[in-house]
Amino acid sequence: MKKNFIKALAALALVPAMLFTGCSAEKETADAATGEDNSLQAVLDSGKLILGLDATFKPMGFTDEEDNIVGFDIDLAEEVCKRMGVELVKQPVDWDTKEQDLDAGKIDCIWNGMSVTAERAEIMNLSDPYMKNDMIFVVKTDSAIASQADLDGKSVAVQSGSSAQTILLESGLNVTPVELATNVECLQQLELDLVDAVFMDSVVANYEITSEQKPFTVLPDGLSPEEYAIGFRKNDQKLRDEVQKILSEMKADGTVAAISTEWFGSDVTTIK
Repeated sequence: MKKNFIKALAALALVPAMLFTGCSAEKETADAATGEDNSLQAVLDSGKLILGLDATFKPMGFTDEEDNIVGFDIDLAEEVCKRMGVELVKQPVDWDTKEQDLDAGKIDCIWNGMSVTAERAEIMNLSDPYMKNDMIFVVKTDSAIASQADLDGKSVAVQSGSSAQTILLESGLNVTPVELATNVECLQQLELDLVDAVFMDSVVANYEITSEQKPFTVLPDGLSPEEYAIGFRKNDQKLRDEVQKILSEMKADGTVAAISTEWFGSDVTTIK
């Protein structure tokens, strides 16, 4: 009898929790049904903008020797967040599954030298392009490879989940792609002579060559030029527009130029 009484009390205790859960689910469904865009207000209410990035992508966003995430994109985002009155949260993600993290709400945006592609434009709400980039081949300085033609039959490392991977696979070149998690790993494989070349962003390659004094050379003929943009969830228009507006204000008042000059020696952005 006592045992049955305890079970009854336990069942009654669950009722409020069940009702609360049911109400929350109904509210979420109702918000989805109205199509109301609360993206900007949600960030303002939380006081945080969560930025997803590959924290090895120099110089856009990467982990320095003191274990701090720094970079050109990070400096831009820090200033945007300052003007929005929120904290920037830098969240490293697996670049191969970044879109899933965005859709699941683990991050508010992808801001890390992300190239504009038709596929990404279809599944994300992209900002206006803010920087140009070229997709190039990198070889060791002492390599016999002097042009794209010399890559025939060679192994080429590329970051998995990147636009570089897609471009390389669709290029029709007779190469063996070696897909790795980061550009850092790709360059390490090249330095160890485990691959013949790396296909990657010129921004990253040039930074590695000039700042890290790596023994690499960029081939004179690359593939397609690209542009970088920030990726938001498809329906997060208000958040996207607010970030875009602030970037334009930063461009007009010289802040963007100052940040770009610090990282690249001049204003290389295309922000309007």
